[in-house]
Amino acid sequence: MSLDVVLGLQWGDEGKGKIVDVMAESYPVIARFQGGPNAGHSIHFGKTDFVLHSVPAGVFRKGTTNIIGNGVVLDPVIFKKECEDIESLGIPVKDRLVIAKRAHLIVPTHSLLDAASEKALGKSKIGSTLKGIGPAYSDKIGRNGLRVGDILTGEFMEKFNALKAKHTAILKQYGLDTDISEKEAEWMKAVDYLRGFNIVDGEYLVNDLLRANKRILAEGAQGSMLDVDFGSYPFVTSSSTACAGACTGLGAAPTRIGKVIGIFKAYCTRVGSGPFPTELDDETGEELRERGYEFGATTGRPRRTGWLDLVALRYAIMISGVTELVMMKSDVLDSFDTIKVATGYMVNGVESDHVPFDVNADVKPVYKEFKGWKRNISICRKEEDLPYEFMMYVKFIEEFTGVPIKIFSLGPDRDQTIVREA
Repeated sequence: MSLDVVLGLQWGDEGKGKIVDVMAESYPVIARFQGGPNAGHSIHFGKTDFVLHSVPAGVFRKGTTNIIGNGVVLDPVIFKKECEDIESLGIPVKDRLVIAKRAHLIVPTHSLLDAASEKALGKSKIGSTLKGIGPAYSDKIGRNGLRVGDILTGEFMEKFNALKAKHTAILKQYGLDTDISEKEAEWMKAVDYLRGFNIVDGEYLVNDLLRANKRILAEGAQGSMLDVDFGSYPFVTSSSTACAGACTGLGAAPTRIGKVIGIFKAYCTRVGSGPFPTELDDETGEELRERGYEFGATTGRPRRTGWLDLVALRYAIMISGVTELVMMKSDVLDSFDTIKVATGYMVNGVESDHVPFDVNADVKPVYKEFKGWKRNISICRKEEDLPYEFMMYVKFIEEFTGVPIKIFSLGPDRDQTIVREA
């Protein structure tokens, strides 16, 4: 059986949580393969709203196995609070969740390093969520990291203290107070809670499940344009958000990849610093923000908004070999007389259909305009109910990208979803 992958194709916040929750009905196994608690995967069903940060979005489905893969960085304190909140809804999270031993831990000093680094960057700051994710990945690559499996060994405290000493020396260079005794006590309690989970050799489990013909849905966090290699560097996250990250983040071979499902909004948003060619810093942008409730699920920060960027979308599709698309928040565009999409760029005065290497380049979008549908499509439940103007918008996106759109999301609820016939 193959490993199907769900990716965000923009700058994150595409709505992956809802789609994974919807798709989990067809998959017995859901696996998170990268990212940390900066992820905010919003789930809405019935009268319940929930935001998941580290736990895979299949946890609300009975009979699922949910895996936190080795590519994830895990903050025990945030994880404990998240799991307790899930448990308060009557969900047996410990029965449905397993954690890879090779996943790395975020320690209390990581968030201090994150804040110090952002402050030192001044106007060039990345826009970090300040949760210690970047420093945790830095320690992983620098071979200094602390892993989940370490909490089960007799060398755990020795390794923890060595990492803390390293961080303390760095923080003193920033002139910062390094007394973390209160945070450390809370962190250690959370580590004890973490020990109560099924902590496994994730790569063996994933491959055993595949050999047993179990369908696995690999869930990514953030978005393709934040990929550490192919995103708008340095305004990126610290992990591989492309399809390749599912292989390294779970221990699955590339030959195991099946469908690659790319999720995008019918418009664009971005949180934090970095280039955003189609950004609308005007009343139209504000209307997108208000209608789409574009505020960070994790940070609460207002998101930057703009028209759909098909140049960036096609780039993300190319990098990950996307086989089918999911269009989210289509209903947010209901009120517009005219809808625009970027089909090219003017880069330093030269027309281009490529995402530029230089994040400081002068990039101006070249737009194509569409007539708006001016109808409430959130009430539609079948494809034939959707307006002609909407379907013309969809057809153009499919022709431009060369990939079919298989699912339309028309609102936050599970039932506000149209799955198109094959």
